[in-house]
Amino acid sequence: MSNASIDAIKKRRTQYALGKDLPLPQAEVTALIQEAVKLSPSPFNSQSSRAVILFGAQSDKFWSIVKEELRKIVPADAFAATEARVNGFAAGAGTVLFYEDQAVVAKLQEQFALYADNFPVWSEQSSGMAQFAVWTALANAGIGASLQHYNPLPDATVAAEWNLPANWKLRAQMPFGSNQAPIGEKTFMDDGERFRVFG
Repeated sequence: MSNASIDAIKKRRTQYALGKDLPLPQAEVTALIQEAVKLSPSPFNSQSSRAVILFGAQSDKFWSIVKEELRKIVPADAFAATEARVNGFAAGAGTVLFYEDQAVVAKLQEQFALYADNFPVWSEQSSGMAQFAVWTALANAGIGASLQHYNPLPDATVAAEWNLPANWKLRAQMPFGSNQAPIGEKTFMDDGERFRVFG
């Protein structure tokens, strides 16, 4: 089966070997990320997803914050492996921080009380779709990335460092950069265990 959308999705893979040489100018990468987030679906077109895009030294600063927060909770004899992993993320050209605006969620809960319990769940789904859209867009531009979840450890420090609104809730982090190593083949479970088709 040949399908442009599926072909694009096939390129989205986890890349841990990141470098700082992007195939596109920074402004184009920024525009690509912004467009991917803007085009991602959200309940009632609420557009609750937010993104902070960090390049160069700003991205390095974020991962330094993460490292110092981890140092507080990871045993000293195990920290070397943790530090090496975080340094790998910092080796990239930038990082996207994905947030969900809780003020938007709260407003929807007030406006549509019948669905109030669902809006936090739908917000998480919106964030996931934005993350997937950005990741796929980056992959199609020849930019490697991975998805990380160090929140809530760095949340307060990061919010203060970049003066972010208190109602923005950090959901994921995506370090990105040049592909410094081949990406292995993706394996799949048997379709019979995963799908049911009727009709």
